[in-house]
Amino acid sequence: MKKLLVVALSALVVPSFAAAQNVGQCGWGSKLFDGQKGIAPQVLAVTTNGTSGNQTFGITFGTSGCSQNGVVRSAWKTAAYLDGNMNKFARDVSRGNGESLDSLATLLEVKDADRAEFAAALKDNFTSLFPTDTASTNDVVAGLKQVLESNARLASYAANV
Repeated sequence: MKKLLVVALSALVVPSFAAAQNVGQCGWGSKLFDGQKGIAPQVLAVTTNGTSGNQTFGITFGTSGCSQNGVVRSAWKTAAYLDGNMNKFARDVSRGNGESLDSLATLLEVKDADRAEFAAALKDNFTSLFPTDTASTNDVVAGLKQVLESNARLASYAANV
């Protein structure tokens, strides 16, 4: 009876973990809707993966572009930090230094040796981080990830965003 309960709960919980990354990079859904942006493709990809169980199978057996050693990540900490500090962060990025910039570097686990490069990269790409005066937290998080990924020295920190 206990095994049946565990299997039933796993069937409900595993798809929600898979959906936590807005599709991820494996499973049939991510392949069918590769490169498409927006709510509809994400929902359809997650639904495809969740209803067919292919992502769970893929992770278990290393198929469908899935890896068995993947790490689940969430941008909620970065987004929560930026929500409460957007104006200060924008000011500090424009100057290339400041407390909110240092705090974000700490949150993203940027090593001391890379802090100056981190600050300079964000300053140099201010318009990528803040494409409009009313940029949303999601815009800034996406821009931050893109800026870090495009910098060879800082690319590894993009996974922490």
